[in-house]
Amino acid sequence: MSEIIKNGQIHADEWTVLRLAEGDDAATVALPAGRVIVPLAVWLARRETLAAHADAGVLGVWLAGSDDPASIESDLSRLQLIAVDFPKFADGRGYSIAALLRSRYGYGGELRAIGDVLRDQFFYLTRCGFDSLQPAAGKYTTAQLEAALASLRTFSEPYQGAVDRPEPLFRRQPRPAAQKAQA
Repeated sequence: MSEIIKNGQIHADEWTVLRLAEGDDAATVALPAGRVIVPLAVWLARRETLAAHADAGVLGVWLAGSDDPASIESDLSRLQLIAVDFPKFADGRGYSIAALLRSRYGYGGELRAIGDVLRDQFFYLTRCGFDSLQPAAGKYTTAQLEAALASLRTFSEPYQGAVDRPEPLFRRQPRPAAQKAQA
């Protein structure tokens, strides 16, 4: 079982990410047993039959960088987990999707980064609203994940506003009243 970082701690991952192989039909692909994160295409094709699984908390949906989060806006309250796929580290569209889900759509459930999720990006992913990070299985040892957790605290006060702290530093810091120039 692979490990993830969730809410600042290392956990065993209880979820299986379903990826469609070439030629798989979203409407008929077999789902694995247990907790599963399905691609948006599967959710859209089978929403009526999968809704009970989502309501039971055993089904999540993952979005690709090209998917529009508005397509699941009406389903956000029933989805315990939404994942955003990063097919390669240089694809930054997932950051925008996460920020939209948190700020525009008010999603409050677990938001997970999946795919090519690298340690160097962990801090920025959390700033955009991800509370769960799932690097590829076997990518990091437990010791490396623990070191990555420690690195999340490297920046104690980020300057820019983001999803995790909307106010920029200059608005969060009390400032003394300006001194009047003496003539």
